[in-house]
Amino acid sequence: MDSSVTMEAEYDHKQFAILYVDDEELSLKNFARAFGDEFRIFTATNARDGLKLIEEKPGEIGILMTDQKMPGEKGTWLLERTREIEPRIIRILVTAHTDFQDAIEAINTGAIYRYINKPWEPEQLEVTLKHAMEFFLVQRERDQLLQEKMAALRQLMVADRLVSVGMLTAGLSHHIRNALVTVRTFMDLAPAKMREEKTDPTAVRNPDFWTDYHQSVLFQIDRINNLLKELWAASEKSSGQIADPVKLHAVVAETVESMKAALADKNLQVENRLDPDLPSLQVEKARFYRLFELFLKEELANLPAGSRITFSAEVVGAGARTEIRLQISDNGPGLLPETAQHLFDPFMVRSDTPSEHGIYLMACFFIVHQHGGRIAASSQPGQGTNFTLHFPVNPDRSVPELSQGMLQKSRLGEQLWGGIR
Repeated sequence: MDSSVTMEAEYDHKQFAILYVDDEELSLKNFARAFGDEFRIFTATNARDGLKLIEEKPGEIGILMTDQKMPGEKGTWLLERTREIEPRIIRILVTAHTDFQDAIEAINTGAIYRYINKPWEPEQLEVTLKHAMEFFLVQRERDQLLQEKMAALRQLMVADRLVSVGMLTAGLSHHIRNALVTVRTFMDLAPAKMREEKTDPTAVRNPDFWTDYHQSVLFQIDRINNLLKELWAASEKSSGQIADPVKLHAVVAETVESMKAALADKNLQVENRLDPDLPSLQVEKARFYRLFELFLKEELANLPAGSRITFSAEVVGAGARTEIRLQISDNGPGLLPETAQHLFDPFMVRSDTPSEHGIYLMACFFIVHQHGGRIAASSQPGQGTNFTLHFPVNPDRSVPELSQGMLQKSRLGEQLWGGIR
């Protein structure tokens, strides 16, 4: 005898809450009474209080259900604000028949999952809420899988680049240092040659030339050694202990103070516009401070005397996506657009008359990514260079940015799921 077993996926409908917003308190009480056993319920009597709840409980709310006609801001206003700060929340608009045009507009703008006529029928609404919550849970599971895959790919790319840089550094160090030993040995003989010129009447006397040449070559030797050290430091594996709370304003202020003499020698002005009350960042402290030291070294190497560097920042995103967007801008000669695109590649030349290569910026690239962040540069000739850095406030909960192609595939998956649910 054949038998078949139908297995349905089990969903925890209380894992995430439903927020119901309505100015009629009786409607809120009836909603909580009807669905409190099946779902976790939050309520609010106006749109602004509803938005406040969403902002105060990031990651806790799966469904927003709101009435349209309320004193103050309308339901569609709340739906749009929610879409901006928590786009994954499933949004449902409750309307009377006379508000049908509002529902159509909300659907057309993509602001809602569906609309419900008021007064709602408990049995029909329960089915709708279950479907909506299941959609939210499936969508969230899918996003987590995509995010984990993207994060793993990004870490793999950075790790692969680090290995390549490490191998490059090891090879360069071996061969260049051997060559430098020969050069230094030769240059150490130069003082003896200078003494010979002074004591031998037949020798051509030019002690100033030898002194200047000796000092110049020693300086270049130290410069190459220091660049190799920076390259090696960039390839070192992170300790992985991103647990030190720091304030950006303090990090920049302390770094500028530590480099005050070098900045003064070149008359570079640093303007710290960072708000001391910005959220703290969880970082690997020594490496994070090194990031700003390297940035200022890069600017010291490339900006003309008398230039200005400005640090500013703002908080962007919400919930798990909250980030600090840091801008580091200078008023230097700027770069060609094609140069700015490859600015973080090793040995990229920054200008037509460079004094350094891009090793400092390459090290910055690694440090930013090791903290779960992103970095980009933009510039125009004659208009200075602007570096934009994004740091997640909660690196353990941050959501890696998905590519446009991946987002398009995700949306297609949503449409397919919606068609077969």
